[in-house]
Amino acid sequence: MKPRIAVLGCGYWGSNHIRTLKALGALHAVSDANRARAEGFASEQDCLAIDPDALFARDDVDGIVMALPPQFHADAAVRAVEAGKDVLVEKPIALTVADGERAVAAAADHGRIFMVGHVLRFHPAFEKLKELIDAGELGEVKYIHSHRLGLGKFHTENDALWDLAPHDLSMILAITGAAPVEVRGEGAALLDRLSDFAHVHMRFPNGLRSHLFASRLNPYRERRLTVVGTKAMAVFDDVEPWERKLAVYRHAVWQDSGQWAFTANEPSYVAVEQGMPLTRELEHFLHCIETREAPRTSGEEAITVLRILTAGTVVHV
Repeated sequence: MKPRIAVLGCGYWGSNHIRTLKALGALHAVSDANRARAEGFASEQDCLAIDPDALFARDDVDGIVMALPPQFHADAAVRAVEAGKDVLVEKPIALTVADGERAVAAAADHGRIFMVGHVLRFHPAFEKLKELIDAGELGEVKYIHSHRLGLGKFHTENDALWDLAPHDLSMILAITGAAPVEVRGEGAALLDRLSDFAHVHMRFPNGLRSHLFASRLNPYRERRLTVVGTKAMAVFDDVEPWERKLAVYRHAVWQDSGQWAFTANEPSYVAVEQGMPLTRELEHFLHCIETREAPRTSGEEAITVLRILTAGTVVHV
């Protein structure tokens, strides 16, 4: 029998978890402070509606997916793991490093799975990009930059950096395999005191540099991760159709008689298996519950993400 999963938080992203878990045959219950909303999903998906305060003590729930406003994640995760539940916590897992550390430590103390919803780590195009990097196809990686731009969503507690950047930071950390030794942030607030535009510059132990740009006030969507290596460059562009999501540019730059020369080649597009990242993420969560395997997107990585977000945040007064 598959693990029985409850979704806590029936908002926009929680509803995606609900429908995906139902398709995977693992949805057991839904829960939300808005009882009517939970009952609506329960009726639609033929599952239980359980009040949040009663959810953690239920013996018929094996794991909980938490898609709450981030300020509530840590306390809910601690309650869940103390009650013997495995958890998948959406990003960001908290709004402070201390709260994130508290939740992750509680899961370790109680022997529970703590997985984080860094969903793009499960995107087939990113997985293929990581394979190319690990195989040395790009040479030594020297620079990584990511752009995540669009209009909205707007939150009262977290800015564009905290809302949009965790996905890209998780991918960058997966590539670098290390936390940055230097983080510098820039931000601009147009609507209120929270940054609507955010830049983060990072330096890693081996000299690799990285830059992230996030915006929630942009007229067009951009979802692009670029990796620059000594042999080639690669671009994961999630706005492109599947056959063009992963491009490799085998440009060459060299010195000739003291002058720089280069060749600019057309991109080669890498075949990528199609698949929904959220489905693959939740399949991984179920696998970890069944096998007790450590999740690919761990709580420890999420704490590193929180440290970068904290260091890169610009406070507007």
